[in-house]
Amino acid sequence: MARRFLLDTHVAVEIGTSGGFEAMPRRVQRILEDPDVELLLSVASQIEVAIKSRIGKLELTKNELALICTNASITLYPLRQRHADRLFELPLHHKDPFDRLIISTALSDDLAVISRDKQFRGYKGLHVIW
Repeated sequence: MARRFLLDTHVAVEIGTSGGFEAMPRRVQRILEDPDVELLLSVASQIEVAIKSRIGKLELTKNELALICTNASITLYPLRQRHADRLFELPLHHKDPFDRLIISTALSDDLAVISRDKQFRGYKGLHVIW
């Protein structure tokens, strides 16, 4: 069974940015380059990109995000009821609703998360790589 990693939104965006991949820690680069690893991007990240693009905080189209995912072999990972249910138990270390959905998804499905966000580390049982 392949190792599976849930990407924080910024990781997918940076993969598609000139120089973004090279700026990541070598450990993260090795994971992203490993053909035996399954890279996952939550649908919550897709929603985040869509909203931030519409309000002008991010310049990334739906097609560009899809191309990044295709080129980097990233699979969109669905949101499920158990991910929403887990939010009721999740401490408020992180206030961003998209990051909270990523965290609850990772905890619910026992996925390691790749993120530079230091607030992720406050969640007991969450394996964060950066």
